[in-house]
Parts: sequence; structure tokens; C-alpha cells
Amino acid sequence: MNPENGGQSSSELQRQAAAALARKKVLAAYAQSAKKTANKAISDSHLKDEPITTKINSESWKKYHSAWQDYYQRYYSEYYSRAAQNYVAKERLKDAREKAEEEEILSSLTKSSSKINKKAGLSLGTEGIEGTGDYPDENDVKEKLRRRIRKKATESAKNTRRKRHLMPVVAGVLVVLFILFLQYNRLIFAPIMAYVSPGNVPASQIEAIDPTITQSVSPEPRLIIPKLNVDVPVHFGIQLSEVMSAMNHGVAHYRIAGASAYPGEIGHVVITGHSAGDVYSSNPYKYIFSGLERLENNDSIYINYNSVRYTYKVVKKEVVEPSNVASLVVNTDKPILTLVTCTPLGTSRYRLLVTAEQISPAYETAEEAEQFTPTENEETLPSNEPSFFEGIWNFMTGQ
Repeated sequence: MNPENGGQSSSELQRQAAAALARKKVLAAYAQSAKKTANKAISDSHLKDEPITTKINSESWKKYHSAWQDYYQRYYSEYYSRAAQNYVAKERLKDAREKAEEEEILSSLTKSSSKINKKAGLSLGTEGIEGTGDYPDENDVKEKLRRRIRKKATESAKNTRRKRHLMPVVAGVLVVLFILFLQYNRLIFAPIMAYVSPGNVPASQIEAIDPTITQSVSPEPRLIIPKLNVDVPVHFGIQLSEVMSAMNHGVAHYRIAGASAYPGEIGHVVITGHSAGDVYSSNPYKYIFSGLERLENNDSIYINYNSVRYTYKVVKKEVVEPSNVASLVVNTDKPILTLVTCTPLGTSRYRLLVTAEQISPAYETAEEAEQFTPTENEETLPSNEPSFFEGIWNFMTGQ
């Protein structure tokens, strides 16, 4: 398009000029023919003084339109013919370039494989004529190579596009699964660990002991539950603020007003431990109480304290809200023990309380526990380690 001549191309201007010239020639020829006809009519007429009106008959119009149609037919025939020739020439040039590029790729392959193909009677999978010694034509070999290269290139491009489209989806799914695993892996592993030894001592070395037999034990405080294969250190006499850190090294003595007794005293001994933790946590005692739900009435629990072994029998199990700290405060004239952990397994939604009574040694002459007033008030019972998102939230809030 040329803005100086009305936005028309040079070829369009030439076509219009040729059409105008042809139109002038046709009109001139028509006017000359009409003039001759009029002159002849005047010469033949005896009424020379009357005005003569030039009329165009239908035959003249037919000739005019026929001449004009013939011109346009010839012009557009030549125009489309030239356009078709140019298109064919461009396509041939394009094919020639593609073939030249393929020839460069095939030439190296053909040179390296020609000797092998002649000896074997095969050319890239094309068999020679059996029994005649004829070999496939080189053009056929090249054409087959072209088809194979195009096919492989097309398949490779499709696979690449498909993988490129799937990569964000796969990456997103993997990220979501990884986050879900970080948050909820304890729901999977805690129930498994409930039936696997949560401690470091083989089950064959933890056996029920006859409470009527007096044995000397180590002065190290320990909690032993033969049914669950638990043999774990107990941290007695600690503050409430130290309970969570103590549960990373065993189980902890949980002392509140009304439930602060030690083993052997008339009163309530409370010991708490974890039932679940993240699989990537370094705490070796994160599953120590995972099997506590398996305990039933009359199951044995032992505590070694001050070189004395105290034996307890399970009498009750109950589930309470985490905020129900008062459930540990009971009036009793016996030495009783309560083990506390989180439930259901893998969560910290509720607390499981397993209560047992001391049956050995005899406690008729035992002293009552001293009154204890903690320096801080505890609003909730101890819980499992924080989950992935809980840890992030505690870090952000400084808890």
C-alpha cells in the first residue's frame, strides 16, 4: 500500500489505467460507429432541416459489453495465472531447501552405512530382492530416512509438549503431598508404632515380675510396662514448665495441687509421655506411650524409684478434654498412678488417662504426700510435639 497514491499498490494502479484506456477505446469506437450511422441516416433522409437525435440500439450495447467482458476475462486470466505460477515456484523452492537440509543430514548416515547395507542386502530395514542380489534404490533409502526422521521428530515434539504441560501439575501435586506428609505423617506411623516396641529394649528382656518377690533395683527412676515393651527413664520432681522438654528424654512426673505424690506415698502419682510425633523428629521417645490404649484392667505397671520397685495394677481408663486438668485431682487413701498421653493416635485432640493402684509393696504404713502448691497454673494437660503447621505458628507468634 502506497499512501501517496490513495493507498493503492502499483499493480492496482496499472490495472485501473489499463481499464480506463480500454474504456476510452471502446467508447471512441462506439461513438465513431454511431456517427457513421447518423450521417448515413441524414444523407438518406429528405428532411434535412429536422434535428437528428443519436440513439443507441441494443445491438450496440451488446457489442460494448462483450468487448468490456472480453477485456476483463483476458486480464484476470493472466493475473491469476501469474499468481499461480508464483505460488508453485515458491513451494518448489521451499521443498528444495528442505530436501537440501535433509540431504546434509542423510549424507553422513548414507556414507557410513552404505558398505554394511550392500553386504547384508538391507538398507535401514528395507530388504533386497531375495535370491537376485538386487539392492534397494538410494532414493528409496533417503525417502524412508526422511519419513523416519519426521516421525521421530514429531513424536519427540509431542512428548516434549505433553511433558511441559504436565510438569507444573506434577510439581504442584508433589508439593501438596509433601506438605500433607509433613503435617499428617504421625497419623500413619503412630498406629504402627503402637504394635512395635517403642523403647530401645528387646521385648524378651521385659517380663512381668512376681510382686511378692523382693528384688534390688537400680536407683535410676524408670517406668516399666511389660505388655507394651516399655522401659523408659522417669524425670521426677520437675517444674510444670520443664515437663515438655523432659518428655524428649523419657517420661515426666506431672505435679499439680492435689496430684503431686511420689511412688510409695498415699496420693496420686501422675506420669505423662508422648504417643505420637513426626517421623523426622529426633525425639527417640515420641512414640513411648503410643500403645497405652492396649492396656486393660489387671495389667501390670512397674516403677523403680529410690532402689525400690513399686507394682501397680490397671483399674480404669478414661478419655478427657485437654483442659480438664481437674480430672487428676482425686481424694484417695491409696497410692495410685495415672499415665497420661494424647489420643486418638497421631493427634492431640483428647487425653487418655490410665489409672492403676499400688499392690506392692504394702502401703499400710506409707506416709501421705505433702501438700504441693505449684508456682504456675496449668490450664491444659501436656500434649504431643507440635505438628508442622503448629510449629510454624508457634515460631511466628513466639510461643
